[in-house]
Amino acid sequence: MNSPSADVALPPALPAALPAALPADLATGPAPQRAGIVFVHGMRTSSAIWERQVEHVHDAGHDAVAVDLPAHGALHRERFSMPRAFDVLDEAAGSFGAGRPVVVVGLSLGGYTSLAWAAHHAAAGTAPHLSGVVAAGCSSDPKGKPVALFRDVAHLAVTGTTAVRRGLRDATLAWRSALTGGRSRAGGLEVAALLGDAVPRPGWDIVTDALTHLAGRSSVASTRALRVPVWFVNGARDRMRLEESRHVAAAERGALVVVPDAGHDVNSDAPDAFNHVLTRALHDFARA
Repeated sequence: MNSPSADVALPPALPAALPAALPADLATGPAPQRAGIVFVHGMRTSSAIWERQVEHVHDAGHDAVAVDLPAHGALHRERFSMPRAFDVLDEAAGSFGAGRPVVVVGLSLGGYTSLAWAAHHAAAGTAPHLSGVVAAGCSSDPKGKPVALFRDVAHLAVTGTTAVRRGLRDATLAWRSALTGGRSRAGGLEVAALLGDAVPRPGWDIVTDALTHLAGRSSVASTRALRVPVWFVNGARDRMRLEESRHVAAAERGALVVVPDAGHDVNSDAPDAFNHVLTRALHDFARA
């Protein structure tokens, strides 16, 4: 597959990324067709993390909705499952009306879920009028290890004894520091959310459920199944960029954007840069 990687230039007021490999008219050409945009948050956060992005695309004339995944936000009483998450995305995509182009923007757990949802519909031949996917902070294939290991650690943290949990403290703090560089917040980061505390608090079962549903799925395979553009957006400080080249290579039309000085929660760490990338992506999707 022909899947060019690209580091997209950021606004002059922000640190420059590597030279752009995408057409220069992406940001200056005709406005893209008005799309319906679905934003999907990361683990143990909610739709609220997308406030700046929803405002941005509304100002550009697009409709948008930020959803709450099962076990989060308005759906906090539900348990997380991928089929139920697919239902949430189906409802959101359908809310824009038949025939409207749909773009899905997901961070971390939301990015993995968005890729899996799009691949599910592509395989079933039931896809909505999907124009493209922006997948942020989800360039480490969750299939197999290390997600299964993290899931088991989360299970111990939720159900284990106090002595077991105390024994995990040093290891979990070291893992968190290694994965986040000690700077990125845990809001969208599965592993940082998993390892954020030595003492469990309500909601840690969300991590166990979500990682269980992710462990058997390959985000690379999901990407390969899509016939729409996929933009991968990562913060330069995100330690979960382990397999970004594999993901871009799997896309029929892939692009990679690395945002300087941002961590895993790239849309919160660098909202202006992320919004600029989102604008470029929407123009690209309109060209498909």
